[in-house]
Amino acid sequence: MSGVKCTNRNSKRKNLKRRLCAVLSAALTALTGCGSTGYDMPYELNSDVSSYQLVNITNQETVDPFASDLCVASEDITPAGIDLSEVGAAALFDTKNLETLYALNANEQIHPASLTKVMTALVALKYGSTDQMLTASDNVIITESGAQLCGLKPGDQMTLDQALHILLLYSANDAAVLIAEGVAGSVDEFVALMNEEALEIGATNCNFKNPNGLTEEGHYVTAYDLYLIFQEALKYDLFNQIIQMTSYSTVYTDANGNEKSLEMENSNLYLKGTYDMPPNVTVIGGKTGTTNAAGHCLILLSRSSSGTPYISVIMKDSSREQLYTDMTALLGLIN
Repeated sequence: MSGVKCTNRNSKRKNLKRRLCAVLSAALTALTGCGSTGYDMPYELNSDVSSYQLVNITNQETVDPFASDLCVASEDITPAGIDLSEVGAAALFDTKNLETLYALNANEQIHPASLTKVMTALVALKYGSTDQMLTASDNVIITESGAQLCGLKPGDQMTLDQALHILLLYSANDAAVLIAEGVAGSVDEFVALMNEEALEIGATNCNFKNPNGLTEEGHYVTAYDLYLIFQEALKYDLFNQIIQMTSYSTVYTDANGNEKSLEMENSNLYLKGTYDMPPNVTVIGGKTGTTNAAGHCLILLSRSSSGTPYISVIMKDSSREQLYTDMTALLGLIN
């Protein structure tokens, strides 16, 4: 198929672009026949959306090769009866029927706060071993005002399994540093893996600068990319188990081998019972996030009474109370 061109602009993108080239070529061959129609469509990281639709206007036919097994949110979808105009971005995806029920600014680049930690967990699960022992360096000492910490000190040791529970349930920023250094050798190397993995799964409109989501220039994610990242993380059993837990307790050791106990509750207020779920909807679990720059954020896995899974995300809401009010309204679109 001579009309499809894919140009390697960066070595990180090779695998993703090779995949796109192959699928595009096959799809276009089926649509037009070799030699009848040519398309010059390089894969661009800076596209407005992270999914592609190729439309043959003349023949009234559509090929959606990259997103054939994904929900697509290339434009706003805001049905009547729900007003989320005050949030930065919001989306609701039916992941069984591949339908986008709601999308508002879904491809706008926004600081994600601790929703970043979904990608941290994904990379750790892919490249690490849950039983490997992690040792805290001086970098776990974080002094940013308001940063959520579990109190790690240099020399503290725990397994990756323990650290992932603390990361996802308590959203501890020092645990994110512990994981990054333990899995990749340094925070910088781990962040490079985060960005590579994002490209690999098609989340092309995000950029990570750290593993915890603390405010940093150039650190951003879109609601649609968070859907892609969260869906990929859900493929790991341990991730599924952790986000459903209401509490967690563990014992780890300090630099001298002394035991240190840690107990925590899930920061998800649906699971804590603080907020009621909509009728006929069960919130399975998710991840919270809050910083001054990002506002209040939440991504969830939920199921309808018939068992259909949904992923919902709200970014940059004005307060914690409003976040759960808005999320309940969003989940109310589920039949």
